[in-house]
Amino acid sequence: MEFIVPALLIAIALIAVVTLAKSVRIVPQQRQDVVERLGRYKRTLNPGLNILVPFVDAVRTKVDMREQVVSFPPQPVITSDNLVVSIDTVLYFKVVDSVRATYEISNFLQAIEQLTVTTLRNVIGSLDLERALTSREEINRHLSGVLDETTGRWGIKVTRVEIKAIEPPPSIRDSMEKQMRAERDRRAAILNAEGHKQSQILSAEGEKQAAVLRADGDRQARILQAEGQAKAIRTVFDAIHQANPSQKVLAYQYLQALPQIANGTANKVWIVPAELTKALEGMGGALGGLSQMVGDAPSQEASEDASAVEREAAEAAQAAALAAQEIHNEVRVAEAQASGGNNPQGLPAPEPVSPTSLLNDTSDQRERG
Repeated sequence: MEFIVPALLIAIALIAVVTLAKSVRIVPQQRQDVVERLGRYKRTLNPGLNILVPFVDAVRTKVDMREQVVSFPPQPVITSDNLVVSIDTVLYFKVVDSVRATYEISNFLQAIEQLTVTTLRNVIGSLDLERALTSREEINRHLSGVLDETTGRWGIKVTRVEIKAIEPPPSIRDSMEKQMRAERDRRAAILNAEGHKQSQILSAEGEKQAAVLRADGDRQARILQAEGQAKAIRTVFDAIHQANPSQKVLAYQYLQALPQIANGTANKVWIVPAELTKALEGMGGALGGLSQMVGDAPSQEASEDASAVEREAAEAAQAAALAAQEIHNEVRVAEAQASGGNNPQGLPAPEPVSPTSLLNDTSDQRERG
């Protein structure tokens, strides 16, 4: 008897502790516990301290109300062009009704996975590979709509579905890489051609503008040069008319030009007429009779310099005669070389002209004048 009473007390204490533990339930934040009484749904425990009937009420499930992320393994999917691609998906969802999530379906996570796979196969099966690779947003929206509509009666809200990766077969990847490489090469060639075209266009525009500017500058330079020459000629012409030069001055200028004509580098062979002596005699006579011409009377200043002009005229006549003699000698030498030392039969050899005769003829003409 001594041991029975303490054992009963200990048993009563243990029962009290167990009963207290089963009657008090603390639920953390963002979780709901589904309580059943005698196998039937009784109520849902909210976060905080909750009291249960011991040995009658029992917690069926503990539902996490936070948003959850699930990554499904790669699933093989066949496209509309009969290519097998591997697709990885990521699902974002949350439980909005713990009671329906507990009693409407046994394993909602597995159900969501299978629903995602079947929906993904339906969507990808209607697309070819190229469109499937470039239409991820469209696929995501379609999956989200189907999953949200189906899982709504399970007390689950699908917030987002993302396709993590679409992996085509290795052979297709190699072909796609080659295609993209060729496309990039084509774009690079087009860009280079466009750059070269623009460069050529800009160069041509620059050359055109430069040519126009050069032509304009040349035109203006020619106009200014022509205007300058016109002014110079007009000035000389007015000076000549104002000075009223006599025939003696003109003859003197002609005699001064004869040595320059004879010294020309391009004048290699001259045909000297036989009447050159007579022409020079006529020029001398013109110089001697200039004072007797009508309207050619020398002025007072011209008479003072008459002796100087006559000396210059004599010197010019002597230089012209020497030039004519040199030309005559060159012609004789050329004829001798061409005919082998014999003079041609058709043309008589002109007589040489001496400077003394020219001067004498000129002085005679002056005396006769």
